[in-house]
Amino acid sequence: MTRCALVLIGPMGAGKTSVGRRVAKALGRRFYDSDIAVVREHGPMDTIFAEHGEPAFRAWEREAVASGLARGGVVSLGGGAVLNTDTQRDLARHRVALLTVEPRVVAARVAGTDRPLLGGDDARARWEQIFREREPVYRRLADRTFDTSHGPLQRVVDAIVTWAREEEDE
Repeated sequence: MTRCALVLIGPMGAGKTSVGRRVAKALGRRFYDSDIAVVREHGPMDTIFAEHGEPAFRAWEREAVASGLARGGVVSLGGGAVLNTDTQRDLARHRVALLTVEPRVVAARVAGTDRPLLGGDDARARWEQIFREREPVYRRLADRTFDTSHGPLQRVVDAIVTWAREEEDE
């Protein structure tokens, strides 16, 4: 079975974009982020949610995910992209790394951002609720899990690069 992309999944604030860029550079591969692709095509995330709603965002996200997976390289998916059953099916053909992060750490990472799903008074509580709902899907889809809560981000990047190269050698 050909596994053409290395895919990063996980909750908001886990570092998928930051880690993904560095992993792609270290492996000499292109980097693709489904959220960045949607924003580039359709405008700011908060505007998309306000003017078109989450269903439109999810449809555009699915298109972006399919495009990214078809290109290969290192692909970072938005936190909720894995909820789409077509995406779940597609991920079976790729290497999937789950990035996790502790709630107390993510609170600082997402503070002051314009993430539509974290709107309201208690962003951390909302993040925890969303993560609890999605965690079983993340775990089922992941080939390997990497925690980004502690230490330098480069440590996580190096671990993923090592894993990716081991997988290629098999």
